[in-house]
Amino acid sequence: MGVFEGMAGVLSDVLGAPVRYLPATGRPRDIQSIFREEPVTVTGDDGRDVLIVAPSWRVSRDLVAELARGDLVQPGNGRTYKVVNHMPTGSPACDGLLLCELEATGP
Repeated sequence: MGVFEGMAGVLSDVLGAPVRYLPATGRPRDIQSIFREEPVTVTGDDGRDVLIVAPSWRVSRDLVAELARGDLVQPGNGRTYKVVNHMPTGSPACDGLLLCELEATGP
């Protein structure tokens, strides 16, 4: 496990940017983390594949101990996103990343 300690911070520093975290409980704060909007293929109502953009947020779990569904993030693109789900990425390190599925709530 020791070899993985601190890697989440390094990844966030290199690949990330400050993201404003607005927890339902606690104070809002900026966290160096990784926000992405990636194209994903889903099946539409008519059975055809549709390309959508899925927002996600990767953040070191030791920085968001209170993370819960419904918390909000503002990555600096003028939009606000709601956390709809979160799960660990598999790292055994105490600062391993959480992967948060997001949903746009508006500007």
